[in-house]
This record gives sequence, C-alpha cells and structure tokens, in this order.
Amino acid sequence: MTRKTLTFDLPFTLSGLDEQQPAGTYTVDTDEELLEGLSFLAYRRVATTIYLPFAHSGSGSLQAVPVDPQEPDAALRR
Repeated sequence: MTRKTLTFDLPFTLSGLDEQQPAGTYTVDTDEELLEGLSFLAYRRVATTIYLPFAHSGSGSLQAVPVDPQEPDAALRR
C-alpha cells in the first residue's frame, strides 16, 4: 500500500461524489499487488481510496471513498 497526502488550495470535485469537497489536506491510499512470474518486480494497482470528511457530522469523522487512480492528482492540477 502507498499512502500520500494531497493539499487542495481550492474546493474540488471528483466523479461519483454528489458534493464539492472543501479545500484542505486529504489522505489517498493506493493498494497494489505483486505480479508474480516476472523476472523483475512489478505491481498492479488494485484500488485507490481517498478519505473525505462526512458532510454533516463532527470533526474527525471520515469516509473512505474509492476513486479512479488518476482522479485525485488531476483534481489537484485543476
């Protein structure tokens, strides 16, 4: 698993989400699995998840939302 943090200076949207997300710092996890039978190490991306705050709950409440692997980085560049 690879974990990174992305900081958005402006509100952003991701496909599959109903609401715009506020600017802030978010954690993104990417799960990968080892491809066996090769003469070199290679991994295949299995899932990418971003952790977003619940819209109408207290501070610290997060929801794990599966996303397209390129989408968080693309939203950051916009």
